[in-house]
Amino acid sequence: MARNNGRHRISRRTKIATGAIGLAMAVGALVVTTTAGNPGDANADAADKSFFVDITKVKPNVKKARQQGNASRGTFTVNCGRNENGHFNPDNFIAQPGVKNGAQHLHDYVGNLSTNADSNNKSLVKAGTTCRNGDKSAYFWPVIRIDTGDEEEAKKDNPPAEPQKQQRDQQAAQDKQDKAQPQVDCPDVASQLPAEIPDNSQQAVEDSLKKVDEATDAANTKLPAAKNPDQDVAAPLADQRKQELDKISQTLAQAGQPADLSQLAQCKVKAPNGTGGQDNGGSANNVPEPGTDTKPKPPESNDNELPGNDGVIQRPVRAQLTFTGSEVGKVTAMPKFLRILYGDAKESQNGPKNAKDSWTCEGFENRVLMDKYPICPVGKKVKRIHEFPSCWDGKNIDSTNHRDHIVFPDANGRCGKGFKAVPRLVVTLTYDIPHDIQVKGQYKVDAFPFEKHNPKSDHDDFANVMTQCIMNRVVNCINKGRSCNE
Repeated sequence: MARNNGRHRISRRTKIATGAIGLAMAVGALVVTTTAGNPGDANADAADKSFFVDITKVKPNVKKARQQGNASRGTFTVNCGRNENGHFNPDNFIAQPGVKNGAQHLHDYVGNLSTNADSNNKSLVKAGTTCRNGDKSAYFWPVIRIDTGDEEEAKKDNPPAEPQKQQRDQQAAQDKQDKAQPQVDCPDVASQLPAEIPDNSQQAVEDSLKKVDEATDAANTKLPAAKNPDQDVAAPLADQRKQELDKISQTLAQAGQPADLSQLAQCKVKAPNGTGGQDNGGSANNVPEPGTDTKPKPPESNDNELPGNDGVIQRPVRAQLTFTGSEVGKVTAMPKFLRILYGDAKESQNGPKNAKDSWTCEGFENRVLMDKYPICPVGKKVKRIHEFPSCWDGKNIDSTNHRDHIVFPDANGRCGKGFKAVPRLVVTLTYDIPHDIQVKGQYKVDAFPFEKHNPKSDHDDFANVMTQCIMNRVVNCINKGRSCNE
């Protein structure tokens, strides 16, 4: 019987029985027939066996760009847990903003605790986080399930988690309220700082960056009640920011790194429709990706899931979130609220352009990455490695297709003209999938129904909600060649 590393599961037969309950009242025998099913029907939602490959029979295919002399060799790992609190939903506020159940498959979340279809910059900042260092960024990917076709047996040992519908609905209502209010929109500071800040100046810079964030958050709190937002909120905020930015400039000048940051003091008030803010693509995060069906999908169960994704969810035994550098030079800080997509959840519709090879096994990470589900050697764990794009256009936090503003470097690690290297997020997910389950092809990734659990549709999403000082630490750690863990 399949083991369960998580606690959230859905029974296919339970779904069918629930949908048929009205008819069953008239024809009692139908419930027995439907819930009992037959062996062929029980595996109707399983992944195709052709999607599974013995990794030992795959030739090495991992090629890494060679590091140049000025490469940024450090790493920064943030500890955000493994979703022990059970934050799941079928939403995607980046690709399908405002569309409830828009993803049509469950996402596993770590980091920001509020993430749902209606998340926005203001609601994300207000939320809590699972990250040990206070990083409020949203990290999320589709869940993996074990599907043996005998879910009623699994249910005995793994009862469904209590639905959190009330909590989800309350969060969604609060997020919609935040989205309907104006927000202060300020120039990013961390991305305008030198690539390396001397160690003896770092604390002073961090202290001022913290105060910049605190002043901005306080201004957003005051904004809804302000009679004259520009005069009552934006102007005092600019004064507070300028005071701290001047301190940073003085600190950097004393360290031999003169920088005039005064132009970053002025903030604008952005209306709920996205107008009036900084010219940084902020309104693009309200735009669903092309081809999105924006009609909300009705939930199939109390757990807010839709047909086709069932089985026992496997929580990763390890979820490692590491930011790495550039092979050819220093990195620049990501701007706050930057959105990034990895892979393509709709690979069968959109083609292979944005799909990525994500699957491997423990011990094969530096040799083989596949677009198939791996069958690993006995005792070795299944892994997913998601290496995000890291060449930013230097201006926008988002774009209409959620991709053009941040792209991948070329094969040599270089960013194209007009783009600059930012810390590269690498999400490594490790799963303890029993070997017999691998051999039988009984594990799968959640997906849109038309993808039929194709491993090529694996994907990942990230929204940067780090404070200015955390992001500054990320950049300095990477550019100074250190290995940092928070």
